Amino acid sequence: MNIEQIQTHPFPDQRPGTSGLRKKVRVFQQDHYLENFVQSIFDTQPDLRGGTLVLGGDGRYHNREAIQTILRMAAANGIGRVLVGQGGILSTPAASCVIRKYRTQGGIILSASHNPGGPDGDFGIKFNTANGGPAPEKVTEAIYRRTREIDSYRITDDEGIDIDQAGTHTLGETTVEVIDPVRDYAALMRELFDFDAIHQLFNSGLFRMRFDAMHAVTGPYAVEILERILGAEPGTVINGEPKEDFGGGHPDPNLVHAHELVDLTHGFDPVDFGAASDGDGDRNMILGKEFFVTPSDSLAILAANAHRVPGYRNGIVGIARSMPTSQAADRVADALGIDCYETPTGWKFFGNLLDARRITLCGEESFGTGSDHVREKDGLWAVLFWLNLLAILQQPVATIVRDHWRRYGRNYYTRHDYEGVDKAAAEELIQQLRFSLQELPGQEFEGRIVDYADDFAYTDPVDGSVSANQGIRIGFRDGSRIVFRLSGTGTEGATLRVYLEAFEADPSRHDLEPAEVLAPLVRIADRVAGIRHRLGRERADVIT
Repeated sequence: MNIEQIQTHPFPDQRPGTSGLRKKVRVFQQDHYLENFVQSIFDTQPDLRGGTLVLGGDGRYHNREAIQTILRMAAANGIGRVLVGQGGILSTPAASCVIRKYRTQGGIILSASHNPGGPDGDFGIKFNTANGGPAPEKVTEAIYRRTREIDSYRITDDEGIDIDQAGTHTLGETTVEVIDPVRDYAALMRELFDFDAIHQLFNSGLFRMRFDAMHAVTGPYAVEILERILGAEPGTVINGEPKEDFGGGHPDPNLVHAHELVDLTHGFDPVDFGAASDGDGDRNMILGKEFFVTPSDSLAILAANAHRVPGYRNGIVGIARSMPTSQAADRVADALGIDCYETPTGWKFFGNLLDARRITLCGEESFGTGSDHVREKDGLWAVLFWLNLLAILQQPVATIVRDHWRRYGRNYYTRHDYEGVDKAAAEELIQQLRFSLQELPGQEFEGRIVDYADDFAYTDPVDGSVSANQGIRIGFRDGSRIVFRLSGTGTEGATLRVYLEAFEADPSRHDLEPAEVLAPLVRIADRVAGIRHRLGRERADVIT
């Protein structure tokens, strides 16, 4: 094996976003592009030299080629051992599980999460630190600074190794172990949940579910755990084969992109429970018969019922939610007498709170829920949590949710996404909102009086770091609010997300259509921000 020192030049666009570096596949296929970023990780993370690295991805297009490149670079940079998922597969939560279980020095995850795949789709890479979570800003900034000055990278001249068969290989002095991607994760789930109770639920003859893996990474995990271990009938997992282009679909588990699953919970003889996960396995959607559970409500319901589940029977110490997520979890925290933290969007902000044992459960409105079992959001974990509750409570999903609303009140909630808009126009919209913040308090819009208006800033209670400009919040005296935020997960143009929330305590008003309840806030949002005028959009592209 020979080590080559390849001359290169910096690329100006390698600053990681909230979930790593995401670009179109064709960008990553440029000479030196992936290599520069990987070398920058190795250069800024000295603990990896002689240590252990976890490596895997969601199976999307370019995943295999990237893994071979990273393996060759790992050997050239003195990484002692690499644990790589068989076939290049490791869901994001499973990668976090493996990092933590084997106490490795970190991991590289290849994924663009819920973004489309294929030759014309998206690709991504992110580094997770030794706690199993996404690298904090101080680490991603160090990696970015290195990408701006890099002039060479190290790589071996090997042809690569067979990653389709479990076993141990060597690249120079580096040991490469191809591991079963499901085994360690399944063992962890067995520790957290009552598998016997869920098995009985599936074998009662009175319960049917469908899990839509969306031709993404969770297919093998769901088949093994749901069908083989828990005894769900064959065919419970649909679209279970991971494909490089996700079968031509968009692996985002929401009411729009998972319409096949939504149809199975409606109409003649619907299934009792529907669930889906996304491209890399860290998101989830929960459905009952003709009933959709918002991610915000799901977090609150899991927190309120955590004591019923083996892994959380000793209680939870706190909850965290991202700022745009509805305040439903706050009401549960108040009732339990525990803290509820409001953080910026991005799972890395939960990491310090989890490591400091200030929280047990956390979640985001963008279909992400998780706990202290790993340091990533975890789609299949959330599904198993719901299955455990269904097995214990012996009630339909809709009944569980409505009972929760009766006790805590209902937070009507929706998100409007304006996708692929002109980036400059979107940034100008946000800037104009910032300029108007001081003038908004006290103003009245459609009978609602503005209580506060700010640009959310977060001071981490553990390390004192400050994250500013995290989204515009406009709160009204009746408890409703509007949030405006530019997303950092897309690869082209910009996505403006508008979050709308209204609280209703009266149980007689808990079955109204969300669109009806929130329509006034939609009009206020357009009036305040000038969405139609500035972006030229009459309506949102996706409403969830």
